[in-house]
Amino acid sequence: MAPRAGDKPAAVDPTSYAIHTVATGLNRPWSAAFLPDGRVLVTEMGGRLLAIGPDGASSEISLDGLRPIFQQGGTTGLMDIALDPRFAQNGWMYLTMGYGEASANGVRLLRVRLAGDQIEDVRVLFNSTPKASAGNNGGRIAFLPDDSLVLSLGDGSRRREEAQNPANALGTVIRIDREGRPPADNPFVGRAGMAPEIYSLGHRNPQGIAVDPANGDLLLTEHGPRGGDEINLILPGGNYGWPIVTGGMDYPFARVSPFRSLPGYQDALLEWTPSIAPAGLAIYNGALFPQWRGDLLVPALKERAVRRVIRDGRRIVGQQLLLGELNERIRDVKVAPDGSVYVLTDGTNAKLLRLTASARSG
Repeated sequence: MAPRAGDKPAAVDPTSYAIHTVATGLNRPWSAAFLPDGRVLVTEMGGRLLAIGPDGASSEISLDGLRPIFQQGGTTGLMDIALDPRFAQNGWMYLTMGYGEASANGVRLLRVRLAGDQIEDVRVLFNSTPKASAGNNGGRIAFLPDDSLVLSLGDGSRRREEAQNPANALGTVIRIDREGRPPADNPFVGRAGMAPEIYSLGHRNPQGIAVDPANGDLLLTEHGPRGGDEINLILPGGNYGWPIVTGGMDYPFARVSPFRSLPGYQDALLEWTPSIAPAGLAIYNGALFPQWRGDLLVPALKERAVRRVIRDGRRIVGQQLLLGELNERIRDVKVAPDGSVYVLTDGTNAKLLRLTASARSG
């Protein structure tokens, strides 16, 4: 059974870090990535990709080759962005976006090449199973140490039982190569009635994914409904239980399942009840905050803070709250190459913030 964390932890001393406002007025930002020239690429769900300089000056990257992007409220639109591990040589970027229409929509993964202020060589790598609801999309991208790509996908909201159906990709993490092909060692390759792209299944709405640079572990955060938010260690072929095994409750406050743990299903590393609404995941490996090295940074929409999940090796030993003093819904957290931490707040007048160590922290 996963350790539960219902009590709000103590706050990190706000005098130990300095908050710099890089940009304001962002419209539903979702993700960020760092260019080698020092600019930050920021996606907005409405379909804009912005390049923001250290001074806050921004320009828009044309995404004409991607449209139409399916958008609905704050649930789907233009979502994640990730640079190829060899971006300096090939210029490739990966984007996720909504596709389709209200009655049949899903998540599309694309590879594009950045060329100045526009994109070219647009290639669709994967379309998720269409669903009749715009909610629970997942949509986060990460690269494993072997350079294969993983993508988190939600259960489609109204079709949660599909997270246990290996014939489709709802409620899964998929793994493909950078041409969109399932690697031969994926756990369900060659098995009748099973989607060969699936790497793990039994997920609800996994919006955070990251690879631990210390050991190659793949970690995932996912939204439960009312409670049952989780951090999971993803293993090939693992079944993470949703909706059979969960601590979450439906919105009328009934338990989704009586089971918090069952043989054959992977337990979460950590469960949050009540929900904090984890919207992303970063693993701190920089030098500016040496006391955070190896810890997880989890942006929380409902809790309006960032959870620092403190680890000793692979073991979770504590938690602290960051940025609760802002009282802002936090959409994403990224660790920059210089060790500073970039934070996207949520909403139609959102901010890009940068955290550095204060003089007192040294």
